This record gives sequence, structure tokens and C-alpha cells, in this order.
Amino acid sequence: MVNKQSAVKPAPLAASLSMQCVVAMFLVPGLVGFFLFFILPFCVSLYYAFLSKPLGGTFVGFSNFAALFNSRAYVRGLFNTLRFIGLSVPLNMGLSLGVALLINKLSKERRELCSLFFLIPLVIPSGSLVFFWKTLFAYDGALNGMLHALGIGKVNWLDSSLALVVMTLIFIWKNLGYNMVLFLAGLGNISKDYYEAAAMDGVGFHQSFIHITVPCLMPSFVLALIMSIVNSFKVFREIYLITGSYPHESIYTLQHFMNNQFASLNYPRLCSAATILVLIILLFTQALLRLERKAAIGL
Repeated sequence: MVNKQSAVKPAPLAASLSMQCVVAMFLVPGLVGFFLFFILPFCVSLYYAFLSKPLGGTFVGFSNFAALFNSRAYVRGLFNTLRFIGLSVPLNMGLSLGVALLINKLSKERRELCSLFFLIPLVIPSGSLVFFWKTLFAYDGALNGMLHALGIGKVNWLDSSLALVVMTLIFIWKNLGYNMVLFLAGLGNISKDYYEAAAMDGVGFHQSFIHITVPCLMPSFVLALIMSIVNSFKVFREIYLITGSYPHESIYTLQHFMNNQFASLNYPRLCSAATILVLIILLFTQALLRLERKAAIGL
């Protein structure tokens, strides 16, 4: 009788193996696509970065990388990219966190309505907004028209140092809602018992924000920071469609440089620039993840 029951019951090991097989069946297509469209092209571009030319080229070592830092256009693009990230990412993080804190205090219905309002820019295609930005910031556009009506002289928004301000505004408008959702999810995971215990001890809002909200939001903060940096490179689409391949020098970024190298068929220099960019993002991401782990240990 015992043998019959043991024969009927499925073995735990067999059930575990079958579950792993099912999971593998769903993962394999994604892994194959990731390898074919991301890993393999990056390895090919890394190989081209050490050649003099793609077809029939000779191995030149790090000459292509050295030539990049001797290029005024590359140095300008690298400086502008780092400056834009240093300006736009903290502003986006601060504004999205502030909006998330305000929305978190609303009722559920109002919270969903406000979240939908801030998420609208994410679903609007970039190409359809180019006409709006051009109409708004052009020299004879709507914004200068309002300034002229107020008796203020026209401003060349897209062909002056103010182009960086325009670029930052477009980035914040486009990505504020995404970070806001990440912070709202993090705020929802914080137990209210922490705040109630702090209130009973006479702790104010600022102290509870610093000692409770910020440490508990660290995983969401790191994720939002990484995604903000990644999304900061995507603003190139709007800037390219508005200003073209050679914008004002204040917003000439690494993406402009690499796009122009691709247009001139200078693939070794393009691959070298892409390799350096990947290494910078990789090192910065690893530093942030270590910071998150240290903060989690501190909690």
C-alpha cells in the first residue's frame, strides 16, 4: 500500500526539473535575441575599434582611442554630455521625487489621475512633438511672440547657450513621469509603522524624511538614477530632429559625434567612441549598485 502511494505522488526532484525546463523554454528566445542583437554587435564593434578600417584593415592597437581625445569635436561632445547629465539628471530626480511625495498624499483616485497626466509624455512619439518644440522655441516662434508682446526682445533659443536650457526642459518633460512612478512604488513599500513610531517620538517631517524615507527609497533611487542616465542619451532624438547634425556647440553631444562619424563611414572611430561610452556607463552603474548594497546593509 505504501509503495502504491509513493508511486502516485510526483517526485519533488522531477517536478523541480520540469519547472526549470518550462522556465528555460520562455527564457531561451529572449536570451538568443539579446545575444544576436546586443552582445554580438558590441563584440563586432569592439573588434573594429582596434582596426584601421573595417574591411582589410590592420591592427592599430589603441591608436583609434588616442585619436578620439585629440579630436576637438569628441572632447566637446564628451564635455557637453557629462555637463548635460550633471545638470538634467539631478533636476529630474529632485522634481520627480517631489511630485511623487505630493501625489502619495492624495486619495487613490486622484493619485491615478495625476500619475496618468505625468505619464502622457512617455507615450507620445518623439517625431510628433518636433513640430511643437520648433514652433515654441524658434526665433519667430510662439515663445518669442509672447516675449515681443510683453516688450521683451526676441531670444535665439536654439542657436545660443540657452539651447542647453531647452534641451534640459525637453528631457525633464519627457522623463519626469517615469521616475515619479518608480518613486511612488518605493513609497508604497514603506511601512506606515515607521512614520507612526517616529511621530510618537516627536520626530518632525524633515527628520523622518532623512532617516526613514531616503534610506527606504534607496533601491528605487538607484534604479531611477540609472534609468535617468540611460534616458539622458535618448534625448538626442528630439535635439537631432530639431537642430540637425550640427547644433549649437553647447548641445553638441557624443551622439552627434557618433552620428557624424557614421555618416562619414569612419567606423573605427565610431566603434572606439561607443566602446568608451559603454565602459563609462558600466563603471558608473557598478558604483551605484555598490552604493545601494552598502545602504541596504546599513538598514
